[in-house]
Amino acid sequence: MSLKDKVRAKTRRNEGNSIESVIASLNPTLRGWYGYFQNAHRYTFSTLDGFIRRRLRAMLHRQKHRPSQGRCERDHKQWPNAYFANLGLFTMSEAHKLARQSRCANN
Repeated sequence: MSLKDKVRAKTRRNEGNSIESVIASLNPTLRGWYGYFQNAHRYTFSTLDGFIRRRLRAMLHRQKHRPSQGRCERDHKQWPNAYFANLGLFTMSEAHKLARQSRCANN
């Protein structure tokens, strides 16, 4: 099962799970995937991070009982990336950036 399939399974919009519990179940999967693929190109991580946040925003959008409008700029403004960081979502692009800085500083 691919990472996106695992994320889709954990972020179903019709199950009614709290965002905190979904993030808590996602983080071990994301950390494990990052640990295995940490030498991948940084674009890979930012793309996957965006996909994960879009799924989480869709869950929040559904929980607010709004009519579906597809991707909405208002959702990004209401739930910015910092919102998910404050909830403890593991961000692979940020972890990759920190790992690169520490590797470069050690040389």
